[in-house]
Amino acid sequence: MLLQSAIRNLSRKQTSISSTLLQFSTVTNKSVTVTKNEHFTIFPKRHVTLPLANHFSSSPPTNRSFSTESSSKPYENATNAFPGALTNAELLTKLTTTLTNAGYDTTKTLVATSLCCDEVNRPLETDLSNAFTHNFNMGGLAGFPFGGATSFGAMAAHIPDGGSCLVVYGPHVGVDSTGAVGTVERRGKDHGGSCCGSAVAASGYVSSVYNGTTTESAAPGSDPLDAQQYYVGQMLLPFAEKLEAAAAGNEKMTALPKYLYEAQSEFIQRILKASGKAVGEDGKIAVLGGIQVNTPPGYTDYYQPLCFNLYDCHGELIEELW
Repeated sequence: MLLQSAIRNLSRKQTSISSTLLQFSTVTNKSVTVTKNEHFTIFPKRHVTLPLANHFSSSPPTNRSFSTESSSKPYENATNAFPGALTNAELLTKLTTTLTNAGYDTTKTLVATSLCCDEVNRPLETDLSNAFTHNFNMGGLAGFPFGGATSFGAMAAHIPDGGSCLVVYGPHVGVDSTGAVGTVERRGKDHGGSCCGSAVAASGYVSSVYNGTTTESAAPGSDPLDAQQYYVGQMLLPFAEKLEAAAAGNEKMTALPKYLYEAQSEFIQRILKASGKAVGEDGKIAVLGGIQVNTPPGYTDYYQPLCFNLYDCHGELIEELW
């Protein structure tokens, strides 16, 4: 009787957990692997039974769209600073129309972006993903395609059969609520900050080297700790004199993304030459380059297109689309 009573009391304390986790770690520092139709028990504090048989469904998960796209409200200060800039919505409409006319099938198109890892740039990636289903990310600090030739080759291997790819790249710059270029208000912060911070830091480094107040930084070698920022600065160094001239005219923040764009365009061309063949003889490579313009909360972001070209798998220009 005592044994039966103990069993009944223990059963009342059992906790049934519904979960689809396949691996579970507990405070006992023991890792427990769970497979379909199995139960497991965790000791010493609590007896836990985990029935999983009813939680493995053969039906696919429900498709859900989580969009972070910016507001559609226009922001005049953005187009004043960067003439010809399009809202994200305008860009997507023009982009998809142009690609369709060029023979692209959007259902067989893989988009690869090289945009700065700053969170303010994600709305454009979200819009591109909504239009082309998926997004392959090649970008790093300041928008440079630090994924390099290897990432492009990997992306090309993911293109749907019979399809082609679209590469969208470029630096970004903020325009705040006062119209100031190079800064932008951010969610949850009382004051704005540099935008792009990596670009501003690199321009400071370039200015110091140009004016002789510091020497060029040593290559990072085998230490990846801040390698991307080092290369942003190095690839901006050839534009030191132009940046100093722009600074003298109080136009440094509008000039900075333009020179970053030029440096990135050269980098993109090298990647196409090195890895373009991975797209395949029947595939095409559409490349859109420009400058992202980030705006205050409540307004749409912009993109100033500076080139839109179509290449074959050898990196040879087929057509200037814009």
